[in-house]
Amino acid sequence: MTRSVFGHNDRGSASLWLLAVGLTLVMAGMAGASVGAARVAKHRARVAADFGALAGAARTLDGPAAACARAAELVDVNGGRMLDCTVDGLDLQLVAEIAVTPLPGLTRVARASARAGPARG
Repeated sequence: MTRSVFGHNDRGSASLWLLAVGLTLVMAGMAGASVGAARVAKHRARVAADFGALAGAARTLDGPAAACARAAELVDVNGGRMLDCTVDGLDLQLVAEIAVTPLPGLTRVARASARAGPARG
């Protein structure tokens, strides 16, 4: 039996402390990874919405159905799903979302909106 300099029995306490520190580091790493995954998903949703809006705005002269169909294609290619598409004159506004699973069993959705059309002076 090991005795410390203070006379207390501390056999095996280093293993428990090491386990606690290791678990703390693993939990902090998982939290950081989930925050990072959510942030990346938000950026991906913004990119999908921006590209979709730009592509759809180029087709507004063909009608709202053609413009929104083209926008949906680009949102889909970028891994998203288009929720809403509105054509107002030559402007196209849309809302896109991307699902992300930062941790097993935890699924969240990142949404972004975008508008594209001719420059206004």
